[in-house]
Amino acid sequence: MQFNELSNEQRRQLTDARQVFQAYKEAKSDHERRFSGSMRWVKRKGNEYLLRKTGTSETSLGPASAETTVTYDAFERGRSENRERLQSLKKRLDDMAPVNRAIGIGRVPKLTARIIESLDEAGVLGRNIIIAGSNALFAYEMSAGVLLGSDIVATGDVDLLWDTRRGIRLAVKEFKKEGVLGLLQKVDKTFGVRQQRDFRATNNDGFFVDLICPEDRHFLPPEAADRLGENRDNLYGAPIGGLEWLINSPKTEQIVVGEDGYPLRMCCVDPRVYALHKEWLSKRQDRDPVRRTRDGDQAKLVAMIATKYLGLDIEGDDLLALPHELRSQADQLATGQVDQI
Repeated sequence: MQFNELSNEQRRQLTDARQVFQAYKEAKSDHERRFSGSMRWVKRKGNEYLLRKTGTSETSLGPASAETTVTYDAFERGRSENRERLQSLKKRLDDMAPVNRAIGIGRVPKLTARIIESLDEAGVLGRNIIIAGSNALFAYEMSAGVLLGSDIVATGDVDLLWDTRRGIRLAVKEFKKEGVLGLLQKVDKTFGVRQQRDFRATNNDGFFVDLICPEDRHFLPPEAADRLGENRDNLYGAPIGGLEWLINSPKTEQIVVGEDGYPLRMCCVDPRVYALHKEWLSKRQDRDPVRRTRDGDQAKLVAMIATKYLGLDIEGDDLLALPHELRSQADQLATGQVDQI
């Protein structure tokens, strides 16, 4: 089990890419909050009024006056400046993408990255949904400034851990109507489910997305608890034992880079929790033997990342809410050895 530390060139490029991406996200958020829609002057019954249009609705901001004129001018000027900033930052990202690919920091598989970006755009990433499973390793390696071996990160799927306590009401209306399956089909129209109440969506290339959730779901009505979205043909969360620990654990987020060279935001559990959970899974006799071995390897690797590179205490007080069954793995993980090239 091996890994490489990022070179100085890779670190500089990653830092620059993150800074430009963060600035782009802030400018985009500013556009959505302050400059979406339009303003216009209209005459009604001999008077002129300033109207603000957002979506399909239009609201009057009052009759023409010094105050509404200032409001209109500020909106037009701010929107123009925001548009120019977005265009400039987007060009920077476009220019950096081939460099990111060339120096090897573009890591997240293209389809996986597009799915995660879609979740982020829908406003549910980090709120209703986090990334679970092996794909979380891309966030941990970039946090530590290392590149993990392909054998440890290879995966053909995305596990989405759904925090059912928050409910779909935290998502935007469009997402609520379409749910996860509708979002996936915007990324790749060939995604579909095998049967009703299925937890897995698969595309024509065999890539699958699993929606998983804790076993204990008494906090929501049965119909609301296991379906994310209003469409009955949508994905249903598959209850998995032990996932309630991940739902209640500290979370982390990191800006990573996709194989196409473009940055994206990834949200997942704290690496210490990931390591403890994987170590626990590796000891379960009802777990597939091949997966148990992989679980153990990933547990030791992520534990080293958390303690050696991120300076985190695997027995920290912020993990006391985890059950003893999980925290008891800490001593064994602390002595685990991982090879570095």
